[in-house]
Amino acid sequence: MPQRETASAENQRLAKALLLLAFIAFAVLVCLNTRSLYLYGQTADLEVTRRWQKPVLTVHSDGAQGNKYGFEGGRALKINDIYHLFTSEMIDDPHWVKMRLAHWTSHDRLHWRRVSTIVESSGDFTAKDPRAALWSPLPVYDPKDGRWNLFYVAYQAAPDTSEQWLTNHEGRIWRAVSATPGENGIGGPYKDVGIVLQRGRDSDPWEGLQGTDSFFPYLVGDRWYAFYGSAHTEKLPISLWQVGLATAPTLAGPWKRCTELNPLKVESRFIENPIVSQLGNGTYVAVYDTDAPNAVGYTLSTDGVHWSQGQHLIVQEGNGVWATEVRTPLGLIDEGNGLLTLFYTANEKAAGAGPDGNGINSTPGSMGLVEAHWKRGAVSR
Repeated sequence: MPQRETASAENQRLAKALLLLAFIAFAVLVCLNTRSLYLYGQTADLEVTRRWQKPVLTVHSDGAQGNKYGFEGGRALKINDIYHLFTSEMIDDPHWVKMRLAHWTSHDRLHWRRVSTIVESSGDFTAKDPRAALWSPLPVYDPKDGRWNLFYVAYQAAPDTSEQWLTNHEGRIWRAVSATPGENGIGGPYKDVGIVLQRGRDSDPWEGLQGTDSFFPYLVGDRWYAFYGSAHTEKLPISLWQVGLATAPTLAGPWKRCTELNPLKVESRFIENPIVSQLGNGTYVAVYDTDAPNAVGYTLSTDGVHWSQGQHLIVQEGNGVWATEVRTPLGLIDEGNGLLTLFYTANEKAAGAGPDGNGINSTPGSMGLVEAHWKRGAVSR
């Protein structure tokens, strides 16, 4: 009888211990979920605090002579109090095919100086040249190698048909490396070292004829991840523009698609050109092109791998709407004291101009500017 009582007492102690462990596990989950809600919910809203009522870089700016269709996409960043812009210049016909990738700088965000042409496309419109159209120059610093890497998209190009959009197709991601070491080597010159991602046998089913339309790498711990995008442009109308993740041990690769995660569920129909920053509390934020009117999109992640549903930031409103179409954010720049600078490209309004049959505007692309901050201290721990 005493042995049974001892066993019963031990079982009760064990049950209490298990109950305590379950309670602790539950509490940890609640804390994690609360943190996720804090980061992804209303308290992590991005809010515009100032909007410039006209673009800060246009085809009429000094240095933009000979640029017929203006600017689209790329990345803006700040190094030692100097703003650097890497962007696609749509210099001539065929529209979206004859391109230059360029480097600009500014000391005040408003007055820009063209520094150099990084590379110019051939403009071939017969689908024969894999570098007919060049897009989306995105500089990324490699802290291990101590050099800037430049990633950009090279397309084949041909006239569209009634069934397919061929203006930019079979996009391949090229990597170039600055010949000048250190952070101050951002201006290059850059040397191409090879293709890091393209459509092929290892592509996911959601990737289409467009190939890879964007690619932005970022560090998570000691491993690199990258957003990349694609669309099924082999069938009109184009129903989805999506993004996924790839990962690699170094910027040189080899890059492997995160097929189990792709495509990401950030937007239901259209997302393009995400650019990633890391906040003061370690949270990752990506800004991207969205089809929401007068807006850019953003998404958050606590681990750099799993991303929240997208939210939208209105960058033009009221009498300050100068664009027919807001296009691509160029990345968040942390100015300190909670202030963020966001440059973006957009198509300027032009009398009598409208989109073509595929919804594409050929009015000049210009660069806009807003200041923003996080509501209610989303960057603090």
